[in-house]
Amino acid sequence: MTTEVALETKFSRLQTIIREAGPSIVAFSGGVDSTFVAAVAHDVLGDKALAITGVSPSVPASEVEEARALAEQIGIAHELIDTREMDDPDYVKNNPDRCFHCKDELYGRLAQIAGERGFATVLDGCNLDDTGDSRPGRRAAAQHAVRSPLLEAGLTKAEIRELSRERGLPTWDKPAMACLSSRIPYGTPVTVEALSSVEQAEGYLRSLGIRQLRVRHHVLPSGDSVARIETDDAGMDALLADRQAISERLKALGYMHVTLDLAGYRTGSLNEALKKTRAPSRSS
Repeated sequence: MTTEVALETKFSRLQTIIREAGPSIVAFSGGVDSTFVAAVAHDVLGDKALAITGVSPSVPASEVEEARALAEQIGIAHELIDTREMDDPDYVKNNPDRCFHCKDELYGRLAQIAGERGFATVLDGCNLDDTGDSRPGRRAAAQHAVRSPLLEAGLTKAEIRELSRERGLPTWDKPAMACLSSRIPYGTPVTVEALSSVEQAEGYLRSLGIRQLRVRHHVLPSGDSVARIETDDAGMDALLADRQAISERLKALGYMHVTLDLAGYRTGSLNEALKKTRAPSRSS
């Protein structure tokens, strides 16, 4: 079976999965995966599909606006709901299971809406590549009976990007996104102030044309904050070419130190510490 035929088979399977799921709510962030799910759900289910975007301090305002625009372009009905994970002490204290508490709030709200309004299923955008890293949110999905049609169809991120490109979705080459709380190391409490600093810092850097980046927010024992920037090679070149102005701008946001991570951009970098602590110790 050729790669093209295999992809078409997976896409057909995806359509069948969503059709058989019946009237569905899509947990819609406006990222690559959930946008593709929303588009296919609209194609297959029509007005029996509803996209809902959770709004909170951990979601950049620009992402909310982009989600609104994408839903309009797709044609799917779209609603915003305020989520209240910041009211949950277990979320704020930022242990490694933080993502569970965030998704538990979101999926709980979506499941409640589904039950009240006659939707059979809540769909998310988890794909085959999401099963490798630490993903506490998957436990929340299971508890609320959320289905992952991309995962069920066996689709990888690269395949979803290709199908999105063929579908004409502008998200096909969108950089991977994650909630702003993922920029704060485990054990450092999540605050609205820290989330705002990260949002403004990343927004400024993206305005310079840097697409692939994360601003990791670290707090020193002294209380001073550090912005550790992860980006790709092109981003590093842009940062170094204008490093003085960039440093001054981020310091104006409250960062005492602005640093560039020479290891570059990578998703889940804050999970690296978890992997080290779980690794068995070696005798000398």
